[in-house]
Parts: sequence; structure tokens; C-alpha cells
Amino acid sequence: MKVNESEIEVKQSFHQSIESVWKAITDVNEMRQWFFDNIPDFQPTVGFKTQFTVTSEDRIFPHLWEVTEVIPNHKIVYNWTYEGYKGDSNVTFQLSEIDHQTQLTLTTKVTEDFPDDIPEFKRESCIGGWNFFIKTSLVNYFNAKR
Repeated sequence: MKVNESEIEVKQSFHQSIESVWKAITDVNEMRQWFFDNIPDFQPTVGFKTQFTVTSEDRIFPHLWEVTEVIPNHKIVYNWTYEGYKGDSNVTFQLSEIDHQTQLTLTTKVTEDFPDDIPEFKRESCIGGWNFFIKTSLVNYFNAKR
């Protein structure tokens, strides 16, 4: 993923209230059910930091997140980096009501280039990952709650 590439954007509508979707994307107990099951803690508060490790094949990716903007029930932004790897990005989750549904728009903006030689840092991998998390995992999470 490179600075000169366009932002990655994934949109999904939910038959849930904005408050329910907000809780799913900001409450650590809910996040563990659809996002990463090993998030140690998360708070939708500017300045909050967390870190956890994800392993892919033989590579270890220590995720470092810092919340940089919060508008409750509307928008949360966090800086997303990986300890030991170059690259930096900002991830935005934005909620809006459209036709009596909650629309989640997720964007990833790269602010420092990620290495070319690691498959997980390729643009296609990021797009595939976000599509899985938002369009499959989060959708399934809400479907299971019905």
C-alpha cells in the first residue's frame, strides 16, 4: 500500500440502529466477536492506544492502534501501524443513516508507504481483508444476534 494510491473504501448497510453498529465497532467485547479476538482493550477515546499480535504464515504482525478522532455514534479514526515494519495508515469508520438503515463507510488512507515485499501489505490484501471484516464477519455477527 502506497501513499500515492487512492484510499481504500468499503461500504455496507445494516438493518441495525446507528447505536448498535457504533457499539459493535467500539466495544471491545463486541469487536472480539467479529474483528480480532485478541484485542486486549479498546476505548473510543482520543489518545487511547492498544496493541496486539496477529500471525500470518510465518510472519508476526504486532498491530499498534491509536485513536485520533471520535464523534460518538458517527465517526472514529485510528492510526494503524505495525511494530517493526515501515508503513502508516489511518482507518476511519463513519456511520450515517440512509433509507432507515445504518451505512458504515470504512476508509483506509496510507500516510507512509508499506513495504512491497510483504504480501499482507499489498493493496489487494488490504481490500480483501476489509471486505471480509465488514461485508462478511460484521454482517454475520449482526445476523447471529437476531
